[in-house]
Amino acid sequence: MSIEPSWAVSPAGAASQALAELGLVDHHVHGVVRENPSLESFTNMITESDRTPRSLDEAMNTQVGFATRRWVAPLLDLEPFASSSDYFARRIELGADEVNKRLLGATGIDHYFIETGFRGDEIYGPEGMAKVTGAKVSEVIRIETIAEKVATSGVSAANFASAFNEELAKSAKNAVGVKSVVAYRIGLDFDFQAPSKSEVEVAAGTWLKEVEQTGKSRVADPILLRHLIYSAAELKKPFQFHIGFGDPDLNLHRCDPLLLTDLIRQFEAKEIPILLLHTYPYQRNAGYLAQMFRNVYLDVGLAINYSGARSNAIIAESLELAPFHKILFSSDAWGLPELTYLGALLFRRGLGEIVDSFIARGDWSTADAVKVVTAIGRDNALAAYGLTK
Repeated sequence: MSIEPSWAVSPAGAASQALAELGLVDHHVHGVVRENPSLESFTNMITESDRTPRSLDEAMNTQVGFATRRWVAPLLDLEPFASSSDYFARRIELGADEVNKRLLGATGIDHYFIETGFRGDEIYGPEGMAKVTGAKVSEVIRIETIAEKVATSGVSAANFASAFNEELAKSAKNAVGVKSVVAYRIGLDFDFQAPSKSEVEVAAGTWLKEVEQTGKSRVADPILLRHLIYSAAELKKPFQFHIGFGDPDLNLHRCDPLLLTDLIRQFEAKEIPILLLHTYPYQRNAGYLAQMFRNVYLDVGLAINYSGARSNAIIAESLELAPFHKILFSSDAWGLPELTYLGALLFRRGLGEIVDSFIARGDWSTADAVKVVTAIGRDNALAAYGLTK
C-alpha cells in the first residue's frame, strides 16, 4: 500500500516545498516498541508524564492526542479525527510491524541518531531501527547507563573510575556522540569542577554498597555524575545534555540551560560541541547561549510532538536569537512511532509556514529561506557531529 505523507501535500511556499523534499537527520531519538502495546502502555507512552492516564480518552485529550487523531489516523486507513477507541483498535488490528513500517516510512527521516540508554530492552536498538526504517542509523551513548552497567559488574570502589573510563571508551568507539541526563539526577546547578580521585573512590564506595543492598543502580551522586561528565569530555565527542521538558522525575526549574554557562565556557575552550536537547520552555535561553558561544547548538524536539497545533510558536521562538547554523531537528520520540512521525510532520509544517511568512513579508529572500530550512533539517546535524553529507 502506497501512502502519501501528509507533509508532502501541496506545500504553501518555497520553504515548505524544500522541507517536503528533504531527507531529515533526527539527531536525538530512541527506538520504537517491537510488539503491540497494551492499552495501559499506549496511554502511558502518549504522555511524557510517568503517571498513566486513567483512560484512553483522557490520554488523547491533549495536543499530541488531537494531532495523532488528525494526522496519524489516515496513515492507518482511518478518517481524520477518528475516535480514540477506533484509532487504538485499528492500531492493534494492523499490528506493531505494520504500524511501525507505515509511520516510520512516512517520516522522511534519512538518518537517525539513536540513544538507547533508557529502557533499551523494550525498544528496537540501532540495528533494529536500521532494519525497520531502511535509513542510516548512528548511536549516541548515555554516560549514566554506562556507569550503572559498571556498578553491577562487581567492580570495587578503587577501580570504579578506571573501569568506567574503559567501558565508556569501548561503548563510544563507534558512537557519534555522548549524552548526559544529569538534569534528571541533580539538576544543572552543580559544581563545575572535576572531582578528585579520592572523592570519586569514596562516593563510589557508598554507591556500590547501595547497589548491592537494593539491587538498584541509578546513579545520582553529584560527585560521581561530575566524574562521568568530565571523563566523557575527554573523548572530545559532541556532548548532548537533556534540557527542560521531561517527566516528573526532574525538577524543571533546575533544568534551565543558563545554569550550564560555566561548563559551556570550559567545553568551548576544549572545542567540545554541546547539544542542548528539547529546551522547552527554555528555548529562548538556549538560543541566547547558541549566539554567545561557538560550541552551543539546540533543538526543540519533544516539545514539537507534544504541542501539536501550537508547535509553530515554539519553533518560531527557537529562530529568534540562535544563529541558523546552530539549530537542529530532533523528535526525541521513544516507543511510539506516532511520536517519531509527528515530530517530523510538525517540524516540517511549522518551520515551513514560519519561514514562508518571512518570504511573503519580504523579510527573507527565497534563496536564504531554502538554505536555512535545509540546514536546520539536515546539514547542521551533520556538521555539528563532524559527519559528511
